[in-house]
Amino acid sequence: MRAARTLPLLSLLLLAAPARADDQAAPVHKVTQSESFIMVEPMYATIIDSSRPCGLLMVAIGLDIPNAQLRGTAEHALPVLRDAYLRNLMIYTAASVRPWRQPDVNDISNRLQRVTDRALRKTGARVLLAEVAMRISK
Repeated sequence: MRAARTLPLLSLLLLAAPARADDQAAPVHKVTQSESFIMVEPMYATIIDSSRPCGLLMVAIGLDIPNAQLRGTAEHALPVLRDAYLRNLMIYTAASVRPWRQPDVNDISNRLQRVTDRALRKTGARVLLAEVAMRISK
């Protein structure tokens, strides 16, 4: 008898309960409040020593583009930019990075800035290094 009375009450509570968290959209994680900043996924290039792979160079960057039109162009061209960045980093890593020496972050930044200006065919997008790290695995 008691179960018969609690069943309608339980169903009424379930109907009045707010929507579950799964039904709501997850909040978007923003790296910065700046409208002009675009974060680029980290890029990895193989470090070669004596014709053998011995580690990875990881470079994480962001682009600061105050011009809204250029920012739209850059967002649209992001796959092309990433490809150009990776190709340039692979060449740089093969020619200049050695496992016993820290990579030159100024050189990396300057190279990626030139790649950005060339790919967008316009200046105004500034490359910001977020992280440069090496993982050596001999």
